[in-house]
Amino acid sequence: MIEDLCIIMLTAGLTSLLFKLFKQPVVLGYIVAGLLVGPHMLGESWVSNTENVETWGEIGVLFLLFSLGLEFSFKKLLKIGSTAIIGAGVIVTGMMATGMLTAYLLGWSNMNALFLGGMLCMSSTTIVFKAIEEAGLRNHRFANVCFGILIAEDLFAIILMVLLTSIAAKNEFEGQELLWQIGKLTLYIVMWFILGITLIPTFLKKFKQHLNNETLTIFSIGLCLGMVLLAVQAGFSSALGAFIMGSVLAETIEAERIEHLIQPVKNIFGAIFFVSVGMMIDPSLFIHYWFPITIITLVVIIGQIVFGSIGTLLSGQPLRVALQTGFSLVQIGEFAFIIANLGQSLKVTDSHLYPIVVAVSVVTTFLTPYIMKLAYPTLAFFERHMSTGTRKMLDSYTEKRQTDAPGKKRKKRTSRRKQIIKLIFINISMTPGVNHFLRLFNDNLYARERLAESKRGLEKEVEATLLSFDMNIAEIEVPYNSAFSGKTLKDLCIRNTAGVSIVRIIRGGININIPGGNHRIYPNDRLIIAGTESDIVQFNNMLDTSILPDTEQNTNNTKIIIDNYTITDNSPLCGKSIMNSGIREIGNCIVMGIVRPTNETLINPDPCITLLENDIIIVAGEKQKIHNFFS
Repeated sequence: MIEDLCIIMLTAGLTSLLFKLFKQPVVLGYIVAGLLVGPHMLGESWVSNTENVETWGEIGVLFLLFSLGLEFSFKKLLKIGSTAIIGAGVIVTGMMATGMLTAYLLGWSNMNALFLGGMLCMSSTTIVFKAIEEAGLRNHRFANVCFGILIAEDLFAIILMVLLTSIAAKNEFEGQELLWQIGKLTLYIVMWFILGITLIPTFLKKFKQHLNNETLTIFSIGLCLGMVLLAVQAGFSSALGAFIMGSVLAETIEAERIEHLIQPVKNIFGAIFFVSVGMMIDPSLFIHYWFPITIITLVVIIGQIVFGSIGTLLSGQPLRVALQTGFSLVQIGEFAFIIANLGQSLKVTDSHLYPIVVAVSVVTTFLTPYIMKLAYPTLAFFERHMSTGTRKMLDSYTEKRQTDAPGKKRKKRTSRRKQIIKLIFINISMTPGVNHFLRLFNDNLYARERLAESKRGLEKEVEATLLSFDMNIAEIEVPYNSAFSGKTLKDLCIRNTAGVSIVRIIRGGININIPGGNHRIYPNDRLIIAGTESDIVQFNNMLDTSILPDTEQNTNNTKIIIDNYTITDNSPLCGKSIMNSGIREIGNCIVMGIVRPTNETLINPDPCITLLENDIIIVAGEKQKIHNFFS
């Protein structure tokens, strides 16, 4: 077992490093590692016990979905509103139908068609995040739309997995069974969400001082596996249990900390899962099934562009944002593998479906950055050939659907909804004991939101006002090795060079609002900036290009050394106090001690002490600066 794990991790590490050098997603590297150690590539498997790998891979699926749950938030889904729901709904419905139709045209069975449709519904959250960040588009408006749709797609995927499991068990589709499963799933999620939000954050707050990183990691994994067992006993998939517990913990104030602690565990078992995916692939099948691979690849790319753009457009976003979103979602990823693995484990799909879907995922993932760049030429084409009437109709529809600036009707409707909900809660809370439970649930549900609001860069009203002037807000961290560090805003001339304004500097727990020209920027400062999308991207590029090379010479020059100097009778320091000598201000050095001719030694001397002839002063500082000051 140890030998198998060693081979898997070393191969996965080397291939992922190679893929990083070529700026490709590491997920593809893990799949290639699986190909190398599997039985099909080199004629003999390097792994002696494939059952262990499959077990580790199943654990990897659990941690992948647990991590997705930690990034998911039901409140976040409600906040992003109709754009995410409509966009994801159109994509899932359109791609499901298109995938099933494609399978039927290829002559596949009903169950293969159903699972293929499910695999093509969801884009890869990991790949989209990576592609957008590497393209420097993270602060563009469409990026938030993409992330909202991906969150909604994750929820659709969980529901879809439950339904596919139910349908596969009976090998038939029943409308009544579908409604029963949706109702059962909804009840299960709501029940555990309410219980989880009421009990778990309360427990975490009570024992917070005892929850160090080690204890919190073990406790979080224990909760995840406990919910997995409960989900399986209730007749749902283990993946659903992991996702639910992740989404419950996502509402706690410890969510970011848990996510950070779980990351290494997820990376290890996630890598093993993708390696196990690669081990199941027979490269000869790529040649044998080149035709369906090509057809399905085209269906994914064209279908995601069309349905993604239409869904985003129907949600009320402008044509530019709609096209950018559609062209960014042109791949399938993690959930396609998970659904394919589900079909294989339930023995309801043919063996060739798995490698076909993996091949499609590899091709679409590789093409994603290049396809994203086609959004702008496509937009230019539409703008050139679009009639005035069509343009006015789109603008009118977008303006009507926009929800950025809430109108009077929406405020009134929201107010009425709040009154109704409040009335229901008042009536329910009349029951003895329920009032305390509801108050506890409400406090825990919004605890993380209140904490985030206290750390917020700008007030919501200010952000809304800036957005109405097409100004965006971004929070950017200064790299630890940036050349900007230590310089004043006046020296950097950020507004003139990048066109952005720095409205707040967050340094540790201190907020510096509306910093002046004499304020300096330091490593790991978080800057709240305001500007247009292009200005923010330009400022990001400035920060990236300001990173200093981490060379040995640079490191040696910045090391702190201890040295000593003798004060002579003609030294400018003779007769001056340490405070007035300029050693700290000009030489950037600290006097650590003084050895007097009488062998008296002063450690950390008082700044008012006068330096005398033949005193030996011991100073600490950077080598070059010490040399410049005393030479």
